[in-house]
Amino acid sequence: MDLQKHAQQETAAPRVTELRASDADRDRIADILRDALGEGRVTAEEHAERVEGVLNAKTVGELEVFIQDLPAAHQRSAAPAYTPVPPRPESGAIPAEADANVVAVFSSAARKGRWRAGRRLHAYAVFGTVEIDLSEAIFEYQQVVIKAVSVLGDVQIRVPENVSLRGTGGGVLGNFEVDTLDSVDSEAPVVYVDGWAVLGNVEARPRRGKLVADILDRVHQKVDRTLRKHLDR
Repeated sequence: MDLQKHAQQETAAPRVTELRASDADRDRIADILRDALGEGRVTAEEHAERVEGVLNAKTVGELEVFIQDLPAAHQRSAAPAYTPVPPRPESGAIPAEADANVVAVFSSAARKGRWRAGRRLHAYAVFGTVEIDLSEAIFEYQQVVIKAVSVLGDVQIRVPENVSLRGTGGGVLGNFEVDTLDSVDSEAPVVYVDGWAVLGNVEARPRRGKLVADILDRVHQKVDRTLRKHLDR
């Protein structure tokens, strides 16, 4: 009789879609909708309607309805198992000299698309806007440092959602915000954002649905080199 009651209790356990949604769940869905709007997958009117629905949703299942027709809803990692990374790279691991500088003074500047990310990038926005988009970048190094300084300007940084992301900095009458990420892959790139926002804004967060594939390419190249070395003997 006790076994029967226990089986009934297990059967009655709520499914994931029936669980109450948290603020973090709503933020995740809102990020996907914001990126979908920027990519032209939904109109401004559709975006507004869906965001309103997200704010009023009570369960995880109700939230998923608003992104079920978007690619990002089907590209998230199924079983996150986070690998912690240091809050800052080890001393001397990254050179102090920047591989590239992106500067916007009373203007705008961007680095996005398919480009090679070096070990260090400096971004300066003075009465201007700088956009650093790593979502399609080629990572040649596992550790990447971005120094971001905003003075009455705006620095926006986007990374693939399967890298690790760390930030160290602050704001002086401004906003410095970095969404911490821990990749499930110990070989994944780690992006460190350092900087200050003085009467301005510095923001770094993942671009939902964007994954970096060069991690696997790098592993395959290592295997190929090892095989060639043994075959040459």
